[in-house]
Amino acid sequence: MTVAYRILRYLGRRSILLAELARRAYPPASVIAALAAIWLAVPAATSNGWHEPFFRGILLAVIASVGWLIAALTDVAADTALRTFRMDVRDNLSARRVHTQITVIRRVAVAVIAVLTIGAMLVTFPQARAVGASVLASAGLAGIVAALAAQSMLGNVLAGLQLAFGNALRLDDVVVVEGEWGRVEEMTLGYVVVRIWDERRLILPSSYFTSTPFQNWTRTGASVLGTVEIDLDWSLPVEEMRREMRRILEGEADRLWDGRVCVLQVTDATGGMIRVRPLVSAANSSALWDLRCLVREKLVAWVQQQQPSARPRVRADLEPAGAGSAQLPPTDGESFVDGAGRAARTAREDGVEVADGAGASAGAESANSRPAPAQRTD
Repeated sequence: MTVAYRILRYLGRRSILLAELARRAYPPASVIAALAAIWLAVPAATSNGWHEPFFRGILLAVIASVGWLIAALTDVAADTALRTFRMDVRDNLSARRVHTQITVIRRVAVAVIAVLTIGAMLVTFPQARAVGASVLASAGLAGIVAALAAQSMLGNVLAGLQLAFGNALRLDDVVVVEGEWGRVEEMTLGYVVVRIWDERRLILPSSYFTSTPFQNWTRTGASVLGTVEIDLDWSLPVEEMRREMRRILEGEADRLWDGRVCVLQVTDATGGMIRVRPLVSAANSSALWDLRCLVREKLVAWVQQQQPSARPRVRADLEPAGAGSAQLPPTDGESFVDGAGRAARTAREDGVEVADGAGASAGAESANSRPAPAQRTD
């Protein structure tokens, strides 16, 4: 056994499979070989009282070691299959599906091996065989009771198998569940762990994903689209902003933009502002978030520096105050709002400023404080 182990370790320098086989299969195989040697070395003398308990213990240990060896070989086969499909590539859709299925199959296989090993150990006892016959006689009633007691658990197990082989959810999928955005970190037969963007973990039963609608952003591909909405003034030159957006994507955002979609549209023009919506694309959802933030920041800076007149503004049409005041003709003066929010309109008549509305008193004081104008002659 030691010679075979050393040979596998030597060959494992060039083969990961042989190295893993030597590392995981050597301990249970060594135990089996030692137990077999003890079985052959001890004389099978039936006259001694310790013969039956000793050899029964050896048999139980051999059965447990065989189960251990089969489980180790199953792990080696699963890890070898997982290494074949790499998930650190850009298009890892098939790899994520295979990883999900192999992970579930390995856990089911290990559970079945454990149950069969325990059953084989119990069969070696005559009393256990008698109990097994009585249990089989009442299997109908026991099945009904077990189904009622484990209805929720069996439902989650079946839901986990459906998710693993139904291609609706895979490891590393980007999902939105319960209003949270995250990635599928772990899938078992009973629950699914979603790693949220802020490093929290959302643990949901497997039956949740078979009975509740959820968003899967990477079911058929990782590339996604995203929008940025900005409200600006009507004086905005849309075509210049569209060229600026293209320059941003081809310059600072080149590492985030995948080159598929670059669209800028005016989606609303009601009230005193227009709504501009840039539409961009990225290779995955993480890059899309960074790209949207970058485009928003750069476009806001462009408006502030190059198009300050296009910043959002509120326009108001102010009427003269006072019920009995006469309407003044339009002049070269402009209506304005001072710091306290009061409107005043001024007009020049014969060299005297006249103010109406809220500025009447101020206009009167200004007229009284000035010297009377000289009389004009035609």
